[in-house]
Amino acid sequence: MMAMCSVVRCAAVSLTSSLSRLSHRNLLIPVRLLERSCYNRSLSTSSPFCAVLRFTDKHEWVRVEESGVATVGISNFAQEALGDVVYCGLPEIGTRLTQSDEFGALESVKAASELYSPLTGEVTEVNDTLADKPGLVNKSCYKDGWLMKMSVSVPDELDALMDEAAYERYIKSIED
Repeated sequence: MMAMCSVVRCAAVSLTSSLSRLSHRNLLIPVRLLERSCYNRSLSTSSPFCAVLRFTDKHEWVRVEESGVATVGISNFAQEALGDVVYCGLPEIGTRLTQSDEFGALESVKAASELYSPLTGEVTEVNDTLADKPGLVNKSCYKDGWLMKMSVSVPDELDALMDEAAYERYIKSIED
């Protein structure tokens, strides 16, 4: 027992002295690598759904959970281009949409923009908070500023949408 305590004490002293030589910046590198590698990982290899963002060329994003429910919003690029959103026109629950169907509109102090469905399915929920706080689209477009949730009728349509890297390349191509 005494020998084990000595080994643990020596290891702790050695680790402590090694850590003190590392800079704070170097300590964060493994965390950053872990964040990057986990960000795009799908939740399951057996499901066609994954909880990563996919994007359309109309700047809508979609996140499909394993339950088959898709959350839809607009990209950061789109909300920046629109400016301060002052009105959100969203569909009724139960509305059936085909991919690329217009489902609503956003109005800002600078412009108005139609919204297009990224997938085929039925609207199961809308973000009612946006009626009173449309600015959430600007403040939190990927979290609190989501627009609607819908069922996914044609899972294969996800394959045609862009992942984050492809969407970034797309944005650069239209800005040039």
